[in-house]
Amino acid sequence: MSRFDSALMWFRRDLRCADNAALYAALKSARRVYCAFVYDTEILDALPSRADRRVEFIWQSVAELGRELAARGGGLIALHGSARSAIPGFADTLGVHAVYANHDYEPEAAARDAAVAQALKRAGIEFLTRKDQVIFERDEILTQGGTPFSVFTPYKNAWLKKLAPFFLKAYPVESYAANLARTPDQRLLPSLADLGFRATNLQGLGIAGGAAAAQKLFRDFQPRMARYRESRNFPAQKGPSYLSVHLRFGTISVRQLARAAWQATSDGGDGAATWLSELIWRDFYFMILHHHPRVVSQAFKPAYDAIRWPNDPALFAAWREGRTGYPIIDAAMRQINQTGYMHNRLRMIAASFLVKDLLVDWRWGEKYFAENLNDFDLAANNGGWQWAASTGCDAQPYFRIFNPVTQSEKFDPDGVFIRRYIPELARCVGRSIHAPWTMSPDEQRLAGAVIGRDYPAPVVDHAAARLRALELFKAVRT
Repeated sequence: MSRFDSALMWFRRDLRCADNAALYAALKSARRVYCAFVYDTEILDALPSRADRRVEFIWQSVAELGRELAARGGGLIALHGSARSAIPGFADTLGVHAVYANHDYEPEAAARDAAVAQALKRAGIEFLTRKDQVIFERDEILTQGGTPFSVFTPYKNAWLKKLAPFFLKAYPVESYAANLARTPDQRLLPSLADLGFRATNLQGLGIAGGAAAAQKLFRDFQPRMARYRESRNFPAQKGPSYLSVHLRFGTISVRQLARAAWQATSDGGDGAATWLSELIWRDFYFMILHHHPRVVSQAFKPAYDAIRWPNDPALFAAWREGRTGYPIIDAAMRQINQTGYMHNRLRMIAASFLVKDLLVDWRWGEKYFAENLNDFDLAANNGGWQWAASTGCDAQPYFRIFNPVTQSEKFDPDGVFIRRYIPELARCVGRSIHAPWTMSPDEQRLAGAVIGRDYPAPVVDHAAARLRALELFKAVRT
């Protein structure tokens, strides 16, 4: 027997029907389940551009979700406004007894959910949430002393020790799909223009929102998973899964991905084990954000908040615009600016360069990535930047500083990636493409890459910048 006569499913970072924890719970508990998504103006109005690839990706995903729900006999209402008021108001209008949603761990989202829960409670409506974004959350993985982990490797060991098939089992939403309901005022989903946004180059980049696109990418990646350990660090190779944006918006289930990786790991696959580690890193950073929400604006290691970063605006602009004079850095920044994506190895190199070569506060770079990455996720972005800046959850000491030239030589040895995004260096030969300022004047002219005219000179000397960075860190450790 159903617990409720009717309920509302509130989709957020879970834009799919299959293996959706909250949708399953709603359908199992209520005789009729309505579905809604909110284009939250508190989020949309704060975006710096009306041409945002993420908004277009969400819009595509919501449209596909609506079609899938309709095919199953239900429907999707897309609301446009503040979720804090839109969800309680819509739930009250429908006369439902409960609202279901999946957990969101970001501080602002938690505050939003608390406000929604209070408004619903005043109306006599329950607010029920489920775990869906991660395999293990909050306090599920703790040290033997009952405290949160602060270093990844012991967390990973505990995570793997606890893992069992139960935690990877899919929620059989289809078993209760008959309980999906259409709202009395079913309407067309809004267009991008209705939302105040315009189309981007997403289609030209070959990026598509929705669960079908996510499954297509995953099928493409599965045969490559075995080689992931060797190929993942080379930006010119097809090494990653390219699923990060789909994980970000929940168009694919993390349980499906972790289950496939775990099974392949059990069969002795090093590539699968490495990819599973990346999914565990994701859980780790969600856990850190939950237990230490201060990391949104402060260093995980508080002592490093005392660092006096020079924060030269001209150097920051050169980094943003891909004109630092270091080809691997500039290619990485041009990639994010043109596509909204940056290869994971390049994220580490670019972040390290901004902080430890240009001596710019990691928060500046984190904010830039947050505004431009298609797959921006607060927990992972913050964790990655603090890792690169040595202010976060990292067992390595602060004096780990990436050399951009040696990183370029190692991970883009033939300069294929560099040439893709810096065509002015296309005619450089051999290792000169990694450090074009080392070419003689004649070599520069022959390559059509005269330093200072066709391509900028390095904005800093790496060796000298490294010493200055070490002094900054030492100053707050004494």
